[in-house]
Amino acid sequence: MFFLPAVRSLRRLLLVGAALSVAWLAGCNQQGDSAAFNSTDITGAEFGNRFDLVDHRGEARQLDDFRGKVVVLFFGFTHCPDVCPTTLAEFNAVLGQIGDEAAQRVQVLFVTVDPERDTPEVLSSYVTAFNPGFLGLTGTPEQIADVAQEFRIIYKKVEGSRPGNYSVDHSAGTYIFDTQGRLRLYARYGQGHESLAQDIERLLGAG
Repeated sequence: MFFLPAVRSLRRLLLVGAALSVAWLAGCNQQGDSAAFNSTDITGAEFGNRFDLVDHRGEARQLDDFRGKVVVLFFGFTHCPDVCPTTLAEFNAVLGQIGDEAAQRVQVLFVTVDPERDTPEVLSSYVTAFNPGFLGLTGTPEQIADVAQEFRIIYKKVEGSRPGNYSVDHSAGTYIFDTQGRLRLYARYGQGHESLAQDIERLLGAG
């Protein structure tokens, strides 16, 4: 099974695998010119085709609900100290750069890998603090595990010094879909909002 690179304590373990993963993802491109994008072009990937979750408003959500928009999909948790807030802030900056009209055609989705603590209420407060249009997605632990497997995401609870005081190691990259609901790009953590904005504008321009 293929996995994306993880953060924190798993980073060293998967360092070699991460390099191979990027090469594998690039090899998924079956159409288009990958040089046109700053992110890794994974057009034609045979994974990441579906999810069945609930948003922070209590509404059932599937990928098809966002047809006509570029969809940005990121996995994380609200107690994350660095990767998650940085990524969400980065995509808020992306929307600011591309302008209001284009931003209306982009949907950022944050899938929790910590459904135990990330209730819909918690997700709502968290994601909307970065941008009121962002949506948090959750589900049962089994649903989260199923979606994580579908998107080749790894996550692992790391117990803290006290009961209930734990962290979650998780994959740090972001998936980007075109307006037809096709998985097109894998953006690495810390890629930069200007680079990401260029990629999203290209996908929006492609229709």
